[in-house]
Amino acid sequence: MAVKIVTDTLSDITNDINKDLGITIVPLTVSFGHESFLDRVEITSEQFYSRLIRETVLPTTTQPSPAAFADVYNKLAQETDEILVIVLSSKLSGTYQSAINAKNMVKNGCRIEVIDSQKVAMSLGLVVIAAAKMAKAGASMDEIIAGVNARLANSNLIAFFDTLKYLAKGGRIGKAQGLVGSLLSVKPILTMKDGEMAPLTRVRSRTAGIDYLYNVVAGTPDIESVGVEYCTTPEDAEELTKRISNIVPMENIFQSTISPVVGTYAGPGALAVSIVQKP
Repeated sequence: MAVKIVTDTLSDITNDINKDLGITIVPLTVSFGHESFLDRVEITSEQFYSRLIRETVLPTTTQPSPAAFADVYNKLAQETDEILVIVLSSKLSGTYQSAINAKNMVKNGCRIEVIDSQKVAMSLGLVVIAAAKMAKAGASMDEIIAGVNARLANSNLIAFFDTLKYLAKGGRIGKAQGLVGSLLSVKPILTMKDGEMAPLTRVRSRTAGIDYLYNVVAGTPDIESVGVEYCTTPEDAEELTKRISNIVPMENIFQSTISPVVGTYAGPGALAVSIVQKP
């Protein structure tokens, strides 16, 4: 039986890819006041960003419960005896701990392995996609885990922010804390370091930020796949994807919308690229 792959909605894997590769995606929750929605299940990205721009109070987010993961494990255990779970960084969410705790709620002896990716968005999603392709091709659990770990070591996220306001208010600013209050006329570009957001550089304009994202991709050797993501500016993502397609085959570029949960902290106008180098 093929290994089943599980991740969370912060991997930003699109529905088309999910259906094609048979990935099971466990949603986090985003709440506006007393209204709660399962990420990308009960609220679309478009609906979320429309509200984020209008609302005066920042939404809150919650990780899936252990029971939510246990339900997935028990369902998949009827189809396989091996489940690999790859989730976002434990420094950004309690999702990893919920996935671990759920293992004790499954009683049928199915082998379940949980990996803390230390990543988020498509820097996680691209690795999950590679894992699902390996599983579909018949690779063993241990082979897939080795492939995942090799790719995580060579996975990078670079994100352009119009503002750090949302990241700071949401308490997910990590090592970029020192930039708050000093960026009135410049735009921050952040990356992931040791599982949390960290400052990379700053630029003077949105155009310069998009150029910087492109140049990072252009300067990276041995690219296996690239993710291009946006919150509220699909035209920017489309243009960036076209530019990248001149140096990376189009079939290796994945375009997606940044999930509502991540968008809570990224804010409108954010744009990101994720790169996975060949293991």
